[in-house]
Amino acid sequence: MYTHAVFWPPCNRGDNTLNRDISANQLGGEKIARQYEYMARVRDFVTASGETKLCYVETYGCQQNEADSEHFRGMALEMGYGIADSPEKASLIIFNTCAVREHAEQRVFGNIGALLKYKRRDPSIIIALAGCMAGEPHVVQRIKKSFPYVSIVSDSRCLWRFPETLFNVLVNGKREFATEGADVIAEGLPVHKNRDIKGWLPIMYGCDNFCSYCIVPHVRGRERSRSPETVKEQFISMVNAGFKDITLLGQNVNSYGKNAREHFETDFPKLLRELDKVEGDHVIRFMTSHPKDAGLELFDAMRDCKHVAPHLHLPFQSGSERILKAMNRGYTPEKYLGLIRAVRERIPDIVLTGDVIVGFPGETEEDFEATLALVEKVRYDALFTFIYSPRKGTRAAEMPQNTPPEEINRRFDRLVALQNSISAEKHAAYEGRTVRVLVDGKAENKPEGWLSSRTPGGRLVVFPGEEGLIGSFTEVKITGHTTWSLVGEKA
Repeated sequence: MYTHAVFWPPCNRGDNTLNRDISANQLGGEKIARQYEYMARVRDFVTASGETKLCYVETYGCQQNEADSEHFRGMALEMGYGIADSPEKASLIIFNTCAVREHAEQRVFGNIGALLKYKRRDPSIIIALAGCMAGEPHVVQRIKKSFPYVSIVSDSRCLWRFPETLFNVLVNGKREFATEGADVIAEGLPVHKNRDIKGWLPIMYGCDNFCSYCIVPHVRGRERSRSPETVKEQFISMVNAGFKDITLLGQNVNSYGKNAREHFETDFPKLLRELDKVEGDHVIRFMTSHPKDAGLELFDAMRDCKHVAPHLHLPFQSGSERILKAMNRGYTPEKYLGLIRAVRERIPDIVLTGDVIVGFPGETEEDFEATLALVEKVRYDALFTFIYSPRKGTRAAEMPQNTPPEEINRRFDRLVALQNSISAEKHAAYEGRTVRVLVDGKAENKPEGWLSSRTPGGRLVVFPGEEGLIGSFTEVKITGHTTWSLVGEKA
């Protein structure tokens, strides 16, 4: 088991002291209070034997899933469970899943299959499949037919109802499928965060973009924003608890507040400026930005705010206007490049990263060459590169794929080689400079005594140093580099 901190958002335990301007799509009050009643009932079951039962949560996918898992752990603690660091020790096993790529889904199914041995050893163990996969009808049907020992299936929009769902399983012994959640925000659920210096803070949920390749709007619902007062109060609590690197999360943070204008007028740039007023030695990050909604107000706020990291993650997905239209991305390569110019004018040392898909249905060699040309023009510090993965339920899954897999792989390798050369060149330019870093742990794949850290722009820096530096900011002189990291010594 590991140590933890539990944070209670402002409207904890469903009290009637909820935000008075809470929007129509936010749950609190009686409904959340009811879930605390279920937590208490589950706690009676769990603690009846006098033995401490444990809950294990395994997270797949994005940072939003990581944030959701913090709620699962928080609810588990409230329900009387301890937290396990492996499934073999647990009485409650929750897989919080990702549906973005087929490979991730298959890995989850394989890992669920491996849990059967624990269920045979102890039939009282409860296994739950949660998250985005649980929002896909074909996954739910497969769980029903092929994995009868999975007792709970609960999609991301039903997370707030998990105590009730678990209670029903404990009382009735029947399987529960909570897969028809509404597009709401549940405020006031307990949150369990590991004692760390980095933390996630969701500011909104869902997505309205419906990119033709993406399953997220189908499994996470439409966009809904948390109130700025709630976000700021939780942000302050994290700063006070010692978090020094806080990432604001949303499928498209630039849309924050857009669908809640009748309840509050704060947009994302205004939210950044408001959070920047919170005193302390910390860094504010955010992801993910969508190019169709990013603009000058955002870049001005990034420039003006002392705590906001000089890093912009701006996915472009393709350099071909034809493919971007087929993806339903809502911008052109020219508009995207205009955004890059604008942010660099304001923040010359901005660190730029992005996402790109290779092998989208119908992509020609000319389309791919346009992607390479865009990468050359932008010269990203790093890229997250993906081969297109069809997802059932999306429009792109119905589009014909005429490019052979071996050609897609060759294109992917060419893209990676280009970006690696750019990254190496960018990193070489750091040599001889002294940079301020936040030391976040021991360095992986390095000898004992080496530490891992990040620059304000998010670049990985490894250097030899004392473990006592972990959790603090320090100065490091860069002496070398690899494609993926900078190497230095304490200044």
